[in-house]
Amino acid sequence: MELPIYLDYQATTPVDPRVLEAMMPYFTHAFGNAASRSHSFGWDAEGAVDKARKQIASLIGASSKEIIFTSGSTEGINLAIKGAVEMHGAKGKHIITTLVEHKAVLDTCKHLEKQGCEVTYLEPDSTGLVTAEQVAEAIREDTVMVAMIWANNEIGTVNPIREIGAVCHERGVLFFVDGTQAVGKIPVDVGADNVDLMCLSGHKIYGPKGVGCLYVRRRNPRVRIVAQMDGGGHERGMRSGTINVPGVVGLGAACAVAEEDLEKDAAHSIALRERFEEKVLAELDYTTVNGNHEHRLPGCSNVSFCYVEGESLIMGVKDLAVSSGSACTSASLEPSHVLRACGVGDELAHSSIRFGFGRMTTEEDVDFAAEQVISAVKRLRELSPLYEMVLEGVDLSTVQWQAEH
Repeated sequence: MELPIYLDYQATTPVDPRVLEAMMPYFTHAFGNAASRSHSFGWDAEGAVDKARKQIASLIGASSKEIIFTSGSTEGINLAIKGAVEMHGAKGKHIITTLVEHKAVLDTCKHLEKQGCEVTYLEPDSTGLVTAEQVAEAIREDTVMVAMIWANNEIGTVNPIREIGAVCHERGVLFFVDGTQAVGKIPVDVGADNVDLMCLSGHKIYGPKGVGCLYVRRRNPRVRIVAQMDGGGHERGMRSGTINVPGVVGLGAACAVAEEDLEKDAAHSIALRERFEEKVLAELDYTTVNGNHEHRLPGCSNVSFCYVEGESLIMGVKDLAVSSGSACTSASLEPSHVLRACGVGDELAHSSIRFGFGRMTTEEDVDFAAEQVISAVKRLRELSPLYEMVLEGVDLSTVQWQAEH
C-alpha cells in the first residue's frame, strides 16, 4: 500500500492505463491536425476523433453528430447556458436552476443575471434532491432553460433527471444537465432521460484533464445555441479551435472503458463506500452521512463529524487525500453552499469531509482510511470542550456563551 492514499475521486481521477495507451500515438507519430484535409496525417487524426465521438455517444445514448468537443465541463456549461439564452432571447430570459449546482453553473447564472436574465434557484430537500414537481411549478411562459446537476459533486445525490426532463419537454423548455459526476458512474441515456444538452469531462472518468464535450440534441427538439468562441467554425460552428486530438482520443477511450466496466466499477465503489461508512459509524458517535442514501453516486461519501473542525481533521489524516467539498472552492473557508442549501448548519457543514472511492481504490486502502479517520476524530474530540459538555448531557443551545452587560 502506497501512501498517501487517494480518496478524492470526485475531484479528479488517475488516467486508466488503457486510456493512456490509446492516447500515446497521437502525441508522437500520429500528430496531425484533424482539420487538415489534404494529407494522411490530418485524415488519421480526423479518423481518431470520429472514433472518439462514437465511443462517447455510445456511452450516453446519443448520435456521434451530437457530440461537440470542449476543454471540459466548465466550458460546456458556459456554452450551453449562455448559448441557449442568446439564441432564444426572443422567447424570454428566465432560467431555472438549483441552489446545489456546481459553481460553474451558479457563476454562469450570476453573470447572466447582470445582463438582464432572471434566475429561479430551487431549494432541494435535506438530502440535496430536487423534484419534477418543483420544476413544473417554477416554469413560466418566458422560461428558456432548466439547468440542473445530475449527480452532486459534494454529497453524491442523484436527481430524478428523466422525470424533470419530461416536464421540460411537455412545457417546451430546454433541459441542460451537468453530467460531470454522473456519466460513466451510473446509467445515462440522453434520449430516454429527456436531456437536451449535457456536459461531461474526461478527468472525472479516468481520462485526461483539459478535455470534455457537450451533447447537443439534434431532433425532437433540434437544439440550437450561439457559439461563445469564434474562429474557424470547428465543431459544426459551435466551438472553434484546433481539436486536442490526444485528449479527445483519451476521452473516447475512457468512455469505452466506462461503458464496458460500468456495473463492475459501480459494484466495487459501493462495496468500498459501505465498508468505510460501516467502520466509521460503528466507532464514532455524533457522525452523519450527508446526501440521499437511496439515490447516491456509488463512490461518494460525505460525512459530518460533529464537534470536529473539518480542516483540522484533514490535517490530522495527512496520509489521506480527501477534501472538505468541491475541489474548485476548497481554498475557501466558507462552509459548503451545498450543505447549507440542504439545511445543514454552518457548524456541522464545517465538520464535513468528502471521501471518494474509485476504480483503483482497494479494501486495504479503505480499512487504513477508516482507522486513520477514527483515531483522528477521537483525538480532536478529546481537545473539544463542546464534545465533553454534550457527553455530560449539556444542551449546547441553552448555554450562554458570554456575560450580558
